[in-house]
Amino acid sequence: METYIKEASFLLFQFCFIIQLYYLINNYSRLAGYKPLEDLLPVNIPISVIISARNEAKNLQHYLPFILEQNYPDYEVVVINDCSHDSSDTVLEVFQEMYPHLKVVTITEHDRFKTGKKFALTLGIKAAKNEHLLFTDADCMPGSVNWITRMASNFTTPAQIVLGYAPYNRSKSFLNALIRFEAVKAAVNYFSAALNGDPYMGVGRNLAYTKTLFFSAKGFASHMHLMAGDDDLFVNQHATEDNTTIELHPEAFTYTDAKTNLSSWYKQKKRHFGVGKYYKNEHRRMLSIDAASGYLFYVLLIICLIFSFEPMLVLGIFIFRLILQIVIYSKTFKKLEANDLLWYLPGLDFCYYIYINTFGLLATFIKTTQWK
Repeated sequence: METYIKEASFLLFQFCFIIQLYYLINNYSRLAGYKPLEDLLPVNIPISVIISARNEAKNLQHYLPFILEQNYPDYEVVVINDCSHDSSDTVLEVFQEMYPHLKVVTITEHDRFKTGKKFALTLGIKAAKNEHLLFTDADCMPGSVNWITRMASNFTTPAQIVLGYAPYNRSKSFLNALIRFEAVKAAVNYFSAALNGDPYMGVGRNLAYTKTLFFSAKGFASHMHLMAGDDDLFVNQHATEDNTTIELHPEAFTYTDAKTNLSSWYKQKKRHFGVGKYYKNEHRRMLSIDAASGYLFYVLLIICLIFSFEPMLVLGIFIFRLILQIVIYSKTFKKLEANDLLWYLPGLDFCYYIYINTFGLLATFIKTTQWK
């Protein structure tokens, strides 16, 4: 019986290894070879930058000038002050006097009707005067004064959705490394999927789409009851091979600080993971198989080593996968400004698959009722 268990574990370990190879070679290698356009194309498409902000006075004061002072000829910035009870209104009033292209939409708290981010964004989209919309958050800083230009240049193609990248700032802690690694892995997944003609998500910290697409799709109506999903669910439902493109030039990144403690990170991830079960079936399967095979790969690796069942072969398979990861990830992580994480790849990859399966399970049972 014991021999049977060992053999079954080894066979399953090899099967998970093959699945992981498929994801690495078939899904991720194309992103490794992708080269963003270096030339800064002249573009003059009117753009509306939209930011939903709840109690973000400090962040607005610090980051909003970098958005209001972009090197772009024709744009407005629409900030939705969503039921804030800090000094956001005062900060925005001061900025409105300084920047005529800043528009403020104010939502006041209602005792019976509690609003979420999707409601705020919908009002901001309705208030926007331009067809092409660019979204970010109040705590995000553009990578350059050419952020809008880089993102807007993609609308010169037939694209209606532009997926941008929003990395977390680096700091010296394990939690920061894990959060950044998870964000990079997510980006590798959704950028690779888009390049392979099957886009399935984007992040609201750096995302663009057209007003026509938003209203023709009836906005967030199909998932308005969910606190999250204003970005990834919208993209999942409406992105296609023909209407979606990506922008990966460093000047088009938007940066934000990662959570610094476990409780705030848990609250954020609980909200994010809760919408995954509403993805299209094929996308749920794709993500679930990757998550499950990666988790089982490490669990079965440990089991095989503990029971000394073909230990040299098991270690050889592990090392081969690791080398292949480094070869493919080295180019990809460099594009995503995360080269430093490669030094800790085995540990981070192991923790990533443990945590992503744990959060995925918790999200099945936990309901989130607040967006901020």
